[in-house]
Amino acid sequence: MLQWILHGWDDDHCLKLLKNCWKALPENGKVIAVEMVLPETVDNRLSTSAAFQLDVLMLALNHGGKERTEKEFKGLAMAAGFTGIKAICCAYNFWVIEFYKNMSTNCLLVVEGDGMSP
Repeated sequence: MLQWILHGWDDDHCLKLLKNCWKALPENGKVIAVEMVLPETVDNRLSTSAAFQLDVLMLALNHGGKERTEKEFKGLAMAAGFTGIKAICCAYNFWVIEFYKNMSTNCLLVVEGDGMSP
């Protein structure tokens, strides 16, 4: 499980970390991550404001660190070799996201559209 790890790193380091996880997983394995997911569009909700404030904080504290959108998480997952991701639940603007090594073995659907939007 990766809890609040990916947001502290740039895409290259996240990709390296996820590739190492992928290599260590059994064929039907998954990685569970707990991360904030930035909305694709900006609105006036408090949760959106908090997400973007944390994004700026990550940028200031960690060179290359950032919060990511659903599309960015999917892109990292696919580039690392995972066949799909699924958002399981959300609490206080943090999502539990599963990265699947082999989606067909797990018989689940990839979250499409804005499935991670609160």
